[in-house]
Amino acid sequence: MHVVTDFGSQGGAQTMLARLLAHSGEPAVVVSLVGVSDRNVDQANNPNVIYHALQARSLRALPRAVAGLAGLIRQHRPDTVLCWMYHPMVIGLAAAAVSFTRTPVFWTVRQALDDPAALTTSTRAAVTLSSKLSRASAGIIYNSDRARLQHAKYGFKDNKSFVIPNGFDVPDGQNTRQGPARVFGLAARFHPQKDYSTFLAAAGMASREVPDLRFMAAGDKVTADNHELLALIEKNGLTTDQVHLCGDLLDIHPFYEEIDVLVLSSRTEGFPNVIAEAMCHGRPVVSTDVGDSALIVDDCGYIVPPRDPEALAAAMVKVAKWPASKYRDKSLQARNQIARNYALPKIANAYEAVLTGDRSGAGAWMSVNAE
Repeated sequence: MHVVTDFGSQGGAQTMLARLLAHSGEPAVVVSLVGVSDRNVDQANNPNVIYHALQARSLRALPRAVAGLAGLIRQHRPDTVLCWMYHPMVIGLAAAAVSFTRTPVFWTVRQALDDPAALTTSTRAAVTLSSKLSRASAGIIYNSDRARLQHAKYGFKDNKSFVIPNGFDVPDGQNTRQGPARVFGLAARFHPQKDYSTFLAAAGMASREVPDLRFMAAGDKVTADNHELLALIEKNGLTTDQVHLCGDLLDIHPFYEEIDVLVLSSRTEGFPNVIAEAMCHGRPVVSTDVGDSALIVDDCGYIVPPRDPEALAAAMVKVAKWPASKYRDKSLQARNQIARNYALPKIANAYEAVLTGDRSGAGAWMSVNAE
């Protein structure tokens, strides 16, 4: 049984859960504290999954969510419960306790704590409560080692912790671009954590040095009716002709086909899906040093400090000035790096190994600090 905050929205946790469900094809139960979308169900593509939406959309609804989840645990009798992110982690433990089934509850943390101020008040409270309850979990799976270390400093139990990065279906074919790089893209919702302010400030600086650069941005609220976003574009000397706003895309893959370079300007991340997804398509990356970004990118781009538009702009200009031959080499290297290190089958095997206790099939991605 998987417990997730909202299987109706499109984020890194939902995407990774859908990939695991699609890969396994095995029976499972997904319990969403809020809702379930057709898009995520289609992405999971597994007829053996049962979905439940508890419609707990406020703090006042959380006791009802605990009772509802406890009833579903008693009804389905899962071998294990895996809770995705902080609110489900707390609710999952409480529900398992009152279900009287002794079902082991694992957690999976998809967030690093590079900049806790970028999190919502509710999320920061859930982090604090989770740290106090972490010893009651059967184990904690992190998607980056940086996140594991940061959460351990916050008081999370670390004697049964695991690091399993996100996994990806790498498209067939080399899919390299010819270069030079002229289209830089950001795929992120409009949220302080994603730091559109830094991205657009850097875009403005870079375009003044390389005037024919163009930019694309996709994500929730990344639309022409977002007046705050339009103000940021104007503030940095850019126009909507230079910055194409794509909105929340049902299918992100055509976006990666349109861009030459993926940019990540986030203040905090765990294992950024968008970086590896773009690299699957042969796209080099310019990213802030958050979560495991530096590990994923390696030398297929540049890593800069968060909230530093000058450094981000300088890195974008460097990539834009690569000769076409260097761009093609980096494009091929990016794709091969993801295929070699983060292919979905080996990642799915590692999850199964942790949840079943059979560590023989875990492969390279395995326990970091498990007794």
